[in-house]
Amino acid sequence: MATSKRIIINSIVVLRILTLSACAAAGVLIVTNNFTLDGDKTKFSDIKGYRYVLAAAAGGVLYSLIQLPFALYQAVKEKRLINGQFLPVFDFYGDKVIGFFLASGVGVGFGVSIELKLLIDQLVDGLESLGASGLDEFGDKNKKFVDRGSIASGVLLVGFVTMAILTILTSANRNGRGF
Repeated sequence: MATSKRIIINSIVVLRILTLSACAAAGVLIVTNNFTLDGDKTKFSDIKGYRYVLAAAAGGVLYSLIQLPFALYQAVKEKRLINGQFLPVFDFYGDKVIGFFLASGVGVGFGVSIELKLLIDQLVDGLESLGASGLDEFGDKNKKFVDRGSIASGVLLVGFVTMAILTILTSANRNGRGF
């Protein structure tokens, strides 16, 4: 096997592992994002946008788990597990669909986090201007909740970037210019 071909195949394995890791980490971060204030629990699932972030992360994990054995087999055996065009076509379309899904999850996560942060700031400022006090804990816990949503979205962004690089490699492979 040519050295450049081996480098590309090994790069695909590494990128698939990075995508899996980033999506799994984003999923864990978003699922564990909750807090309790005065006996009331706020969970990530209370925010529909954060549910979508979880769905995108889960989709990335599932797809990566499906693809990783095929990539490892190709790297170790220096040939595809299934001959023909099925796997290159599956890689080509699958990587693109999951890449767009991850990108939309990133957009939703950042968008919701930014909007919630602005609303919380406005709510706290408005209540304080009316003379309310003791809002420090409310503001702090809500801001940490939103920041954690942003962090999960940032980690999902890493998963998207690695998937975007994979789409370039699988496009080259499908068009016959790759490996």
